Amino acid sequence: MRLLLIRHGDPNYEIDGLTETGKRESALLAERIAPMDIAEYYVSTMGRALETARPTLELAGRTAKECGWLREFSVGVHRPDCSGLSHVPWDWLPQDWSKSPALLDRERWFEHPIFVEQDVKGAYDAVIAAFEAVLAEHGYVRDGLCYRVERQNSDTLAFFCHFGVSCVLMSRLMNVSPMVLWHGMAMAPTSVTTIYTEERRPGIASFRAAAIGDISHLYAHRQEPSFSARFCEVYGNGDRID
Repeated sequence: MRLLLIRHGDPNYEIDGLTETGKRESALLAERIAPMDIAEYYVSTMGRALETARPTLELAGRTAKECGWLREFSVGVHRPDCSGLSHVPWDWLPQDWSKSPALLDRERWFEHPIFVEQDVKGAYDAVIAAFEAVLAEHGYVRDGLCYRVERQNSDTLAFFCHFGVSCVLMSRLMNVSPMVLWHGMAMAPTSVTTIYTEERRPGIASFRAAAIGDISHLYAHRQEPSFSARFCEVYGNGDRID
């Protein structure tokens, strides 16, 4: 089985939609995704994801299942350097999260007081339960740290969603703390992350990412990727620092 985790286009967060650049990106994305043999489409119920998926679905003549659990994983937490302000879990300064190595531990990341305060683990578990129900529906059932193959197939499932929740899904598939992915990766708008199953012995599958944050559909049309996936490369160069 193959999973495509697709981030929404360049966002206008104020209206939960896309900028004009985001609309162009989504049209180019559609040319790439629509011709694929997709078994099922899933989309976040947030406007920017729905708007991103629309050109692909129209071009392919398909519909998508709208899923609340694919909404951005925006559980508010109190970032150490911003007392009283609510931030998404992946927006911490490195000098703060790096002081707590347990945050990078698959079994302990959720024990940090900041995450306990807002029951981030509960929100994480709810997303994972819904995700694994989809995988089970398509024949792959969680069994320990791998998956039991109940219906072997090469289906492709496409998920139009968001950066934070994509990292949540990948953390489960790869058995790592989501903090590793939230703070160690960037996925540009309309990027495609491709994850395959590997079944090296009958009935036992694991997942492996073949491409993370791929934006080749933009480069093929000389469309520069949007910056709204990263912070500044060099402090003071005018890009985002916070």
